[in-house]
Amino acid sequence: MIKLRNPIMLALDVDTDEHALRILDQVQDSVGAIKIGPRLNLRYGATFIEKVKAFAPVFVDNKHFDITSTVLAAIQASFDAGASFATVHALNGEDTLHKLSLLEQHLNQTRPFKVLAVTILTSWSQVNFAENFKQWSVGEHVVSMAKLAEQAGLTGLVCSGHELALIQKHNLFKVVPGIRTEEDLKENTQDQKRVMTPKQAMNDGASGLVIGRSIINSKNPRDTVKRILESIYS
Repeated sequence: MIKLRNPIMLALDVDTDEHALRILDQVQDSVGAIKIGPRLNLRYGATFIEKVKAFAPVFVDNKHFDITSTVLAAIQASFDAGASFATVHALNGEDTLHKLSLLEQHLNQTRPFKVLAVTILTSWSQVNFAENFKQWSVGEHVVSMAKLAEQAGLTGLVCSGHELALIQKHNLFKVVPGIRTEEDLKENTQDQKRVMTPKQAMNDGASGLVIGRSIINSKNPRDTVKRILESIYS
């Protein structure tokens, strides 16, 4: 079991290691995990993950979607670099997801590690779905992928807060992106379509909350983290 000090998974969606470390110096030990996506991964690789894991468990978010051997190798590499979480697309299919679950079990003999199956991106909505997806609703797709991930043996999922109620019965670690504070929701959700506040998501069954802009764009990231936690537990 990966122990997080709180459910906030800080999305370090910035372009330089200097900027990222400056933010981490401010939040220090106040976040539960740190999400690193391609913007930083492709520039700085495993060396950067090694630095960041000193602050909190690292969540490598590259959403791998490829042939089975490539996806397995990518997840192994994420683990070897020091990650505690890593994402793959649920669309990889049951065979790949099952082999990932076996790899996850093997890696957990060394230290806690979780593969997260990504369902439907929060930048997608029923309106901008690809045509071949539109025969089902967003919710139907997410439920189907949750069932697939669970049947394959995985224990972690990524979905928007809007689908949490639909997958309550699935015993999964549910990571929710598209999280915005009340203030940010009033201004602009930018490229996210299916968004939700931290308190709403936690009340609906989220295990982890991916929060980026609300924290990294604030004048005082540490105070913002504190306010978010207070809003969740108030």
